[in-house]
Amino acid sequence: MILGLTGNIASGKSSVAREFARLGAVIVDADQLAREVVGRGSETLATLVATFGAQILRGDGTMDRERLGELIFADDEARARLNAIVHPAIAALAVARLNALKNRKDIPLIVYEAPLLFEAHAEKRVDRVLVVKIAAEKQLQRLMARDGLSESAARQRMAAQMAQEEKVKQADYVIDNSEEFEKTQEQVARLWKRLLEEYAS
Repeated sequence: MILGLTGNIASGKSSVAREFARLGAVIVDADQLAREVVGRGSETLATLVATFGAQILRGDGTMDRERLGELIFADDEARARLNAIVHPAIAALAVARLNALKNRKDIPLIVYEAPLLFEAHAEKRVDRVLVVKIAAEKQLQRLMARDGLSESAARQRMAAQMAQEEKVKQADYVIDNSEEFEKTQEQVARLWKRLLEEYAS
């Protein structure tokens, strides 16, 4: 079974994924796949350089993520061009990786951690969807502390995402990560047990 794991920025997705890994799940991380597809010498990176110029490269030939981020941050058209290049490449790699794992009988659960699962219409790649939700004030505090952002910058990033309520509506399962992590661990353990029972049947 493939469980899609998503949620908004600073909701605690990665902590929940690590908890599933500790229990025995195999994690496929969409952010890691995104780094792989634009690796030095890759076809995707060459397309990005042709589109945005050599300014997006560091001296060692790897992509300068910060520079590219600056170019697309305030430019909707540039961001759309970037997504049109990168998303299909990530999708192809994700499908290949997930299919290879799905055929293995020794893996009880595959967790596909994808922050943009719904936005990239990637929910079709998974059997069920888990959304990690968090209270807005807690999310704000975590984001400011984690990324060293001002309150206005943190709120801007939160507002730029699909509404949490929309994601929750489309979820098969929801874990609330608003309180101490022990409570989250308990929720993960209960869901793990439930998913294993479903997998066995």
